[in-house]
Amino acid sequence: MNHTPKRLQWYALAIIVFLADQAAKSYIDATTPLGWSHEVTSFFNLVHVLNPGAAFSFLAGAGGWQRWFFLAIALAVSAWLVLQLYSPLRKLEGLSYSLILGGALGNAFDRAVRGQVIDYLDFHLRGWHWPAFNIADMAIVGGAIALVVVSLMSGDGPIAAKEPR
Repeated sequence: MNHTPKRLQWYALAIIVFLADQAAKSYIDATTPLGWSHEVTSFFNLVHVLNPGAAFSFLAGAGGWQRWFFLAIALAVSAWLVLQLYSPLRKLEGLSYSLILGGALGNAFDRAVRGQVIDYLDFHLRGWHWPAFNIADMAIVGGAIALVVVSLMSGDGPIAAKEPR
């Protein structure tokens, strides 16, 4: 039995994450000036900021080499994830890898084309701001959390069942 259509759903999900991420970033970039901030609630702002670094602006001030370093890592991880998604996987594993792949490609595209990643979601509480982030970041974190759940699960149940080859 051919299970390629089941595997294609994981690639399709990664593409959807990538496209949603790029659509949101393009909208923010086209409609708001850099540095823009709009209060949505008492704890959430929409913003337009650029991040040349990684999570939490890690290596943001490193002088430019980090763009290529993070792009290379994202592309290498993405290639590995594409291969993993072709293997028989638990459903939650497939979901995890798809989310991470879509997010990694979304931020890699920004680094390759824009030189930096566009972030626009800003949560804050009593003057403390969580670093701004985007859809790609949410997908990566969500996928990573799902991978932790997969690793903690036993081999029982429908989520843990691997697709046949």
